[in-house]
Amino acid sequence: MPRALLSVYDKAGVVDLGRGLADLGWDLLSSGGTATVLRDVGLTVTDTADITGFPAILGHRVVTLHPKVHGGILADRDKPDHQADLAEHGIEPIDLVVVNLYPFASDPSIELIDIGGPAMVRAAAKNHAYVGVVTNPFDYGPVLEELRASGALSAETRRRLARAAFAHTAAYDAAIVGWFDGRADEPETLPPTIHLALERAQSLRYGENPHQVGARYRRVGARSWWDAAVQHGGKELSYLNLYDTEAAWRLVHDVGGVGGEPAVAIIKHANPCGVAVHADITTAYTMAHECDPVSAFGGIVAVNRKVPRALAEALAPVFTEVVVAPSYEAGALEVFAAKKNLRVLEARAPGTERFDMRTIDGGLLVQEPDRFITTRAEWRVVSKTQPTDEQWRDLELSWRIAGHVKSNCIVLVGGGQAVGIGAGQQNRVDAARIAAEKAAGRAKGGAAASDAFFPFRDGLDACAASGVGAVIEPGGSVRDDEVVAAADEHGIALVFTGERHFRH
Repeated sequence: MPRALLSVYDKAGVVDLGRGLADLGWDLLSSGGTATVLRDVGLTVTDTADITGFPAILGHRVVTLHPKVHGGILADRDKPDHQADLAEHGIEPIDLVVVNLYPFASDPSIELIDIGGPAMVRAAAKNHAYVGVVTNPFDYGPVLEELRASGALSAETRRRLARAAFAHTAAYDAAIVGWFDGRADEPETLPPTIHLALERAQSLRYGENPHQVGARYRRVGARSWWDAAVQHGGKELSYLNLYDTEAAWRLVHDVGGVGGEPAVAIIKHANPCGVAVHADITTAYTMAHECDPVSAFGGIVAVNRKVPRALAEALAPVFTEVVVAPSYEAGALEVFAAKKNLRVLEARAPGTERFDMRTIDGGLLVQEPDRFITTRAEWRVVSKTQPTDEQWRDLELSWRIAGHVKSNCIVLVGGGQAVGIGAGQQNRVDAARIAAEKAAGRAKGGAAASDAFFPFRDGLDACAASGVGAVIEPGGSVRDDEVVAAADEHGIALVFTGERHFRH
């Protein structure tokens, strides 16, 4: 008679599984709370203590750690010496192990570090040639169906379940290591090892190009804003839709989060091509779009306020891939519904990641995510000219935007509106010229931001040529004196922040 060992923290579905196995003639082995739940519905359950001859001890820390349990799980049924050991020690084989672990990730503590559970899971997964192992309640139904239809689990099913089991324990161990790394008595910012446990959350039609396979993965047990987002309409999201929408959603929260202002950001190929803040969110969209209407074609629009019908009507004539916002008026959704290909996402604010990672040969480059450290109170005006109140506002906005633009970059802002963005250039002078060309005179009296210092005065000269009245940059060049002198020659204000924001 086949035997199943059931020991689960999450009791969902275990009663139906137990009944199904019992109806098929299986013996049920269990202990503690799982045994109680099964007995309460009238099922016959053999307690593991009756098998081992040893009660649960140490506050239930030691229950199944015994040769009569693990011998029954690990025995190779085709090896005579294994069979001899089973016979000599009175050990009966166990054919199915159903275990899920303490929910460590949801409430980390020493007592929720499971020992016996992972040991049984790994033992059963190792011996999957003979033993089935189930760690996910979603597999209960398919396992029962296969047992009813075939009388046993196929080798393919046992292998699939074993892989899932090892992934389960790997994610569990990764969560524990992450908890140790996050403790206050562990001072290092970047730990000596990083253990990633990711699960495929979304298959995509393809990757960056049609010949590349693509998918979205998430940390096991985590739910990001992507998982909570509601798509109201449009086609399925693509790899680049996700990549660019993430950039837009983070930018609009970064910009709007400073003064709590309504803000709109437009992204194209992960670079901002329009950003604006305004008390009226529809006006903010119009201003953002005015920055670079050509690049906004086929872009991603992020809005940090409820989208009214008026904004939807202003956006409707423009080909847009994705709109993302915290909510929408019914009238706005009605307008967007007429645009069959427009993806409309309703989402909560993005979270904060601990690591920023990029692949290189044989591993990853890892760093903390970039963030704005210094504030206006710590910035230094190094020029003779002082910024006006309006210029201070534009300086802060341009500086925030620059942190989200690929280096080298120059961002021109006037009246709460980005008017020219030069992105991803090999030199800062070209970035300034591109930004000025896009601004087409609209930067007059406004502000310019450079993500890194000007190595020569020519970069500042190019910004001055756009007509701005103030410039913000990190400072720190060996030629800072020349750059400051250039600012004074042009009669513009120059502010040093003391931090740079390269973005490659």
